[in-house]
Amino acid sequence: METVTIKLLAERLKLSTATISKALGDSHEISEVTKKRVFDLAKELNYVPNAYASSLRKNKSKTIAVLIPEVADSFFSIALNGIEEVAIEKGYHTLIYLTHEKLEREKAILSELLYGRVDGALMSVSSETDSFEHIEDFGKKLPVVFFDRVASAPATAKITTNDFECGYLATKHLIEAGCKRIVMLSISKSLSIISERSSGFQKAVADHQLDPATCEVVNCIGEGKTVHTTLTSILQGNNRPDGIIATVERLTTDIYLVCQQLGLQIPDDVKVVCFSNQASAVILNPSLTTITQPAFEMGRAAAKALLKRLKNPYINLEEESEIIPSVLTVRSSTAGKNSTF
Repeated sequence: METVTIKLLAERLKLSTATISKALGDSHEISEVTKKRVFDLAKELNYVPNAYASSLRKNKSKTIAVLIPEVADSFFSIALNGIEEVAIEKGYHTLIYLTHEKLEREKAILSELLYGRVDGALMSVSSETDSFEHIEDFGKKLPVVFFDRVASAPATAKITTNDFECGYLATKHLIEAGCKRIVMLSISKSLSIISERSSGFQKAVADHQLDPATCEVVNCIGEGKTVHTTLTSILQGNNRPDGIIATVERLTTDIYLVCQQLGLQIPDDVKVVCFSNQASAVILNPSLTTITQPAFEMGRAAAKALLKRLKNPYINLEEESEIIPSVLTVRSSTAGKNSTF
């Protein structure tokens, strides 16, 4: 069977190999009529491009890196699906790197990626990331796009959700459900998403004249036993909160376990809202009220912005930034005593 190459397509269509190559690459230099002729014949002959040879000629790996802090959080697993959908559609491979919420690992990964393994990177910064020089250095050589957890530098596309409004909305919902003493649980003193959610929380507390001394942002930094101990301390005593907002999904299990161990009933004794995309929220007992982020859409938007930049190095990546709204889904964890869901 004859191997179908660009040269063969050129001979059949009586065009130059350069024209065929540009047409297959969807170049603006080639008319739509000619592109259609090329695509139609390529499809008819089952032409498969040699991606490896193409990448060598263009000095491109056709691979992008994705840096995320963890995969246990369903937001990131869903966002990865959105990223993969776009990457596969455009003929790119993805390399997934976990920073495990560690700044030093984030620095090491970005440093290693500068040696030609990838054409660019998508990233959501770690909870420890409080300086951005390492990201700026990477951005000087390869394009980077942020999603969800963003850095103030370098100037690039940032795909986020409306974190301030969601912090406000979650707090307002608890206030309307009767809560007077509300705490927001934070996992970082530097993450942009936490500061935005915290600002929304504090604005809602002020707007509804609640006592800021009993409505505060509490650092719940760490994992495992540390988080469990912090939550136990918060939920013990006569002046315990009657409402909790968890800024990340992984705090949910500890909140439910500590309430169970202390004999506190959700939602009668304490109402709970969590920023979460977990599918199991609806089958928890009680079912969990969530701020659900558009994870898949954010992943898609981030990948599209980066691949657009890789196709055209002259675009302004900052102009590709998007804010995609999240949704409050009310369930039993914030219900009144006589409410049913």
